[in-house]
Amino acid sequence: MDTHGLLVNVVFFLGAAVLTVPIFVRLGLGSVLGYLSAGVLIGPWVLGLITNVQDILHFSEFGVVLLLFLIGLELEPKTLWSMRRSILGSGGSQLLLTAAVLFGICMLFGVTTNSAIVISLGLALSSTAIALQTFQERSLMPTIAGATGFSILLFQDIAVIPIIASLPMLGTSELIEGASEHSGVSTPIVIAILLGVFLVGKLTLKHVFHLVAKTYLREVFTMLSLLLVIGISVIMDTLGVSMALGAFLAGVILADSEYRHTLESDIEPFKGLLLGLFFVSVGMSIDFGMLFSNPLIFLGLAILLVMVKATALYVVAYFSGVPLPQRNTFSIILSQGGEFAFVLFGIAVGLNVLEQTLASQLILVVAISMILTPVLLIINDKIIDPIFFKASNLAPDVIDDEDKDNQVIIAGFGRFGQVVGRLLIANKITPTLIDYDPDQIALVKKFGSKAYYGDVLRSDVLHSAGASKAKLIVLTIHCKDTINAAVEMIRKEFPNAKLIARAIDRRHALDLMELGVDHFTRETFYSGLEMGRDALKMMGFEEQEITRQVEILRKHDIELLYEQLEFRSDEEGMINSSQQARNRLEQILASDQEYNEST
Repeated sequence: MDTHGLLVNVVFFLGAAVLTVPIFVRLGLGSVLGYLSAGVLIGPWVLGLITNVQDILHFSEFGVVLLLFLIGLELEPKTLWSMRRSILGSGGSQLLLTAAVLFGICMLFGVTTNSAIVISLGLALSSTAIALQTFQERSLMPTIAGATGFSILLFQDIAVIPIIASLPMLGTSELIEGASEHSGVSTPIVIAILLGVFLVGKLTLKHVFHLVAKTYLREVFTMLSLLLVIGISVIMDTLGVSMALGAFLAGVILADSEYRHTLESDIEPFKGLLLGLFFVSVGMSIDFGMLFSNPLIFLGLAILLVMVKATALYVVAYFSGVPLPQRNTFSIILSQGGEFAFVLFGIAVGLNVLEQTLASQLILVVAISMILTPVLLIINDKIIDPIFFKASNLAPDVIDDEDKDNQVIIAGFGRFGQVVGRLLIANKITPTLIDYDPDQIALVKKFGSKAYYGDVLRSDVLHSAGASKAKLIVLTIHCKDTINAAVEMIRKEFPNAKLIARAIDRRHALDLMELGVDHFTRETFYSGLEMGRDALKMMGFEEQEITRQVEILRKHDIELLYEQLEFRSDEEGMINSSQQARNRLEQILASDQEYNEST
């Protein structure tokens, strides 16, 4: 292995991305176009810094795999089942309508029937990487447009299996090396294996994650997360199934797991890096020699492809209920050719369904269409939408997300946190529950509560749990140092969320006050008040008198806390303040008793 050459390529990749992407984002051109431009810059046709484009492109497709895994984590099996009509309806109609139009165009150009079938199906597929990345960047995933787009992309990923399986029937030769590995297993066997993986994963994975979580070693948990995704992807690839679909299945298996948010946080950085590498690789893969030989023809074909797909997608958006202001954006986001076209055309060449020259030309058209997508989105944003729509009509139609739009997050779900949670749930407020103890999570889930494994000190975990949208974050952890650190992080990362914290003792309450926490609950103080209430009752005091004196003591103690905050670093001042406060309390209670007796 040429380690030096690998490291040099990494330097070129990171350097180009760091230089170009911020510039493109700052100019409002989007990160995807920035990555594609970085690839063009360092690729073989401009600076020539990297030449092994295909190897990097193949490896970088793993970014799409991780993206689908994270999407799967957002969909519990019952949610996925509820989307079946959208997946089959929107996804199926898009693929069939687009492929039919493209097939007709191919026949007009004199392409043979078998080749036209492969070309039309391959070009009908959209780029999962570009589309989902763009939907997420524009915060469209929780909208009808985002949900419909995801259904279409998921259907396409599933449709790749029978498309690849049917390619040998269109060929004129036996399977050659490189083709057999993609189509050697029949579709029924693939479906049976998928179901087997799903069932085994459902029965075993939670227990495996529980055992690893008990080590409290974050790096081991991350290793297990990557092992899961890579392992299932390798199994799927061996069967000739889309690795991305396999990763999506793994995500769905763990979607209702208590470890979901931590998994999401661990995988996210790898997904971002590899997706960036994928876009850079696509930019490097553009054959400018072929492009410059007939630039107008290839650009025209790419524009024709985008127009055909965008028109078909607009029709699908209309019948799928996508709001009018979102239809243009929706249609453009999915209008490019996809990364699976590279795979299909490569296999088709091996099976003599397509000629090598034609396949190379088609791959160039797909790559150009990928570059056109962010450009067309900018034109739509700057020119088309402002002309046809008023700003008031552009508000997205938001679909509720069960976890990410929760109003309350409770971090730490032991005995203290459970009391808070029960009161909220009783009032129709379902909080997101986070705890770092896998045993506690397992116990809570037995009672039907939805709880997740995660470290509250990690802002990425809170982001995954929806803290950026939460109205209230409740810290009920039993460790004062952890609470203090969490308060500082939450104040910085989620300034809009209201915060309530558990105060372990009096000194901890003073810590929280110094940190600017106005709402906290001292567990020992209030439980002591309740016990004192019971003691007075057993000594014969009237309920009304008990309630009044408990309230006097509560208010007095709060005032004392603010006084003692001034003497935090002065031990003698703290002692004197406490003695004076004790004397004042005795006088107040005595005066209250005298007044009560006189009336």
